[in-house]
Amino acid sequence: MENFGIGSWLQRRRPKSGSKTALISGGRELSYAQFADRSLRLANALRDRGVAKGDRVAYLGENHPSFLETLFACGTLGAIFVPLNTRLAPPEIQFQLQDSGAVALIHAHSLSDLAARGAAGTAVARLVVVDDAGDGSPAGAGSGQGSTAVEGFEAVVASGTDQPIDEPVGLDDGAMILYTSGTTGRPKGALLTHGNVTWNCINVIVDFDFSSQDVALMISPMFHVASLDMGVLPTLLKGGTVILESRFDPGRILGLIGEYSVTTMSGVPTTYQLICEHPAWATTDLSSLNKLTCGGSAIPMRVLDAYESRGLQIGNGYGMTETAPAATVLPASRSRDKAGSAGLPHFFTDVRIADAIAGIAAPGTVGEIQIKGPNVIREYWDRPDATAESYADGGWFKSGDLAYKDEEGFVFIADRLKDMIISGGENIYPAEVEQAITELDAVGSVAVIGVPDEKWGEVPRAVVLLREGAQLTEAQLRAHLEGRLARYKIPRSVVFVDEMPRTASGKIRKADLRKLAPGHI
Repeated sequence: MENFGIGSWLQRRRPKSGSKTALISGGRELSYAQFADRSLRLANALRDRGVAKGDRVAYLGENHPSFLETLFACGTLGAIFVPLNTRLAPPEIQFQLQDSGAVALIHAHSLSDLAARGAAGTAVARLVVVDDAGDGSPAGAGSGQGSTAVEGFEAVVASGTDQPIDEPVGLDDGAMILYTSGTTGRPKGALLTHGNVTWNCINVIVDFDFSSQDVALMISPMFHVASLDMGVLPTLLKGGTVILESRFDPGRILGLIGEYSVTTMSGVPTTYQLICEHPAWATTDLSSLNKLTCGGSAIPMRVLDAYESRGLQIGNGYGMTETAPAATVLPASRSRDKAGSAGLPHFFTDVRIADAIAGIAAPGTVGEIQIKGPNVIREYWDRPDATAESYADGGWFKSGDLAYKDEEGFVFIADRLKDMIISGGENIYPAEVEQAITELDAVGSVAVIGVPDEKWGEVPRAVVLLREGAQLTEAQLRAHLEGRLARYKIPRSVVFVDEMPRTASGKIRKADLRKLAPGHI
């Protein structure tokens, strides 16, 4: 085969595992042979509709087999897959479609309004609608608006032939564009190559001992790189079985673990907490579980205690979209004696702590995390300026996060240079939220910070200084943001102050705001 990218995986897997179950979703099972056939037919159908190597195809929907069928169809053609966060507002969807230059958008029927509004005014010439209701009802195919054609997903798949495609695709070719929240208000598209994705999967397989016998339950959305690249793709590469859940329901998750003898899950601290707090936790047979991975933030000790009481351990780690996403991993066996650590570098990834003054920081000295390896992106989509700013000499990617290493080389995160807020596993960059708030005439200045939250880890809070004589309520500010930003980005609380703490250069001192007790600001 001339295709060495992820688009060849299913065709390579077909003769080895054709009759084995690859996907389970909503009670429907797809064997590797069926999965490979549907993805190939979709690839042929997309090619018949003008999609070629290098073109971008976007997907908007929750976890569903069509998500993965589209991903592998794109990989077969050498096209670039662009997964979109279903929680974004129409203007955010529109920006990502415009920025990527996507020519087609495959979307869930339940998100038709969001898809139509997001695609308006972009290069998207074709909408393909997935019947995610599962009731066999028509998926909204029609004539579309203007020059945009609209078809049903199943009709498109059925129209494709099973003619083999062997488009030359190398590991350096682009596989997918995933958008990271922008520190200056606009997201950047991280271009992950086929090599980035493949090497990340190899890291995961090596460090977590994935096997063909694994049954991976996906409890987080695949439009996040952690779910897709840390759980789904390594399992499929090894020939295991993936269970897709479109919504997170802790009771149902516990039921599925028992029903399918699930071996592995990946999630964020919030999801693991909700699972162990469910009434069925104590009576569910969890003996099949042997790999639990977590990211996003540190795991609360009470959650570790709950899992350890059932004989389970959770491995934590650190990473980012730009590292596809894994950079470090804390083995579950070290979760106690290295509590709070992000772990050691993945097998084929190097991590250093850079001191701006002395070069490589000594153990215990805080510096910037810098990462190098075949899983690290080489560029941001159409952003040469951002790309150039993101690398140090020698090709080290500058994470913008602060950390230190202990004497054994374990990484401990100290702070975030970019002030990123992580809420329930979702990344929120304050600059983007602040930019939207300052559109209000009444706002003189604003700072968005993260504040602790029992359920979500942290949530955004807006600290606002009004213009002299202006009036604004919390309800009015939140109403202004509705529809402009994803709901999880909208501040949960708003505090109005008479004065902003600032540096001599006029910058707001967010560290001072975080130190103040909630009742004092």
